[in-house]
Amino acid sequence: MATSQLGAKKFRVLPGFRLTLGFTLLYLGLIVLIPLAATVWKTTTLTWQQFWQTVTSPFALAAFKLSFGVSFLAAIVNLVFGLLVAWVLVRYQFWGKRVMDALVDLPFALPTAVAGIALSSLYAENGWIGRWFTPFGIKISYTWLGIFVALTFIGLPFVVRTVQPVLEDLDMEVEEAAASLGANRWKTFRRVIIPMLFPSLLTGFALAFARALGEYGSVVFISNQQPGQGQIVPMLIMQELDQFDYAKATALAMVMLVISFLLLLAINLLQWRASRHH
Repeated sequence: MATSQLGAKKFRVLPGFRLTLGFTLLYLGLIVLIPLAATVWKTTTLTWQQFWQTVTSPFALAAFKLSFGVSFLAAIVNLVFGLLVAWVLVRYQFWGKRVMDALVDLPFALPTAVAGIALSSLYAENGWIGRWFTPFGIKISYTWLGIFVALTFIGLPFVVRTVQPVLEDLDMEVEEAAASLGANRWKTFRRVIIPMLFPSLLTGFALAFARALGEYGSVVFISNQQPGQGQIVPMLIMQELDQFDYAKATALAMVMLVISFLLLLAINLLQWRASRHH
């Protein structure tokens, strides 16, 4: 009887629930919760009027608009082209596929400062790529377009690596069944493939968007850096820190944190509903 009960007991490789939960809470507390609590505490040293003046100043509003707008646009572009790159890597066999697959991870390994210097040189008015746009009056480096290029560069791998495993597990017999029922390619893609990829696409979008919001190293070399013209929020925060005004820096970070959390929470809820529906 005792042997049967032991056999029926579920085997777990890791220790019990209480021990692993304790380590999890300790890790989250040290790495996530304590720094966030310190940010909130430092912000409370400002009065409400000082806080409101800091986060609603013309420079701060311009930085918030630029950060969220360009980050969202870059995440949307990465969503489309990340799906395309993942599709090519999974569904086709061609020479140099392994090299292309490895190049996708390059933004992960490349230091952001190196990426910023390289992109600013390429897209400058006399750069290899930027000089082709100069005759049309289009300036990329040191404008919001340069920030968009940098954020697109660092965000693409998040979408590709999120969608790629789901595509690999996608059964092609489902597509063949849709084709046998009379669905054309576009209808099969829209009605069959996209719903199955939708949760992973939302995850990739959320990761790329969050990564773009916090990017600093590559943007600082390709943006204008003029207050109210080409400053993203991380750059404005660094400017306040350089002036040893930690309270204003944490106030800006607090607003960024709250808005980012609400946006990511909404994306996660959409992902949960899509997964449940699927």
